[in-house]
Amino acid sequence: MAGNGLAERPRQSVAGAHAARLAAAGSACHPYVEELAGLGIPTLARDLDDLVHLLCSLYGRHPGLIDLALTQCPAGEVHDWLSDAANAFERERLYLVRLTAAVGPLPSTPGNAETEAALVAQRHALETLAQSERTGCSLGACSALVSDWRSIRPLLDRTAVRVGVEPPACALPDEPSVAAILETCGAVSPAAERAIRFGAEQLLLQHRALFDLLEARCDAREGF
Repeated sequence: MAGNGLAERPRQSVAGAHAARLAAAGSACHPYVEELAGLGIPTLARDLDDLVHLLCSLYGRHPGLIDLALTQCPAGEVHDWLSDAANAFERERLYLVRLTAAVGPLPSTPGNAETEAALVAQRHALETLAQSERTGCSLGACSALVSDWRSIRPLLDRTAVRVGVEPPACALPDEPSVAAILETCGAVSPAAERAIRFGAEQLLLQHRALFDLLEARCDAREGF
């Protein structure tokens, strides 16, 4: 019993905390993602094209977040998981690059200079997470990317169908695999568990910032 007479809450598993973060702060929760997933919006095609271009700016380059994390990771279970995730995300990257070419130019939007500055800052933040020396931080970011990508991928597929690109099957590690590797790394030490949490929270923060930016660009185009 706790000192205040109340039963202590059972400790949440690392995987459980990961699932809770996604449910509370993942891209699926962002209002603009819900809007992009809707129907009957006259500007939807243009807005989805904008999403494809900005996502490509973040994740269309090589090496990416998971590749960089892999170079910092010693041999072992986490390295093996990251290797599988990097290979799978490379296919996602190539899909994104192909889709960006298919949708045509970036939609004309006021404030493109500010957009590029924001994207540069986000790329730097992602690289910093990937190359963190804190055990668990880069894995937290990479696992959050893999899990959150499942909420973003349907928007890409929707765009692909519209422009005649065949959406490839997504081969990213499944959620049981994500949960298992997080438990493995989190068991190393409380510090590793905290670092996992930090990395994941920061990755999801970058995604929320991206969708905030996309929403602001959509509003700017409406008044243009």
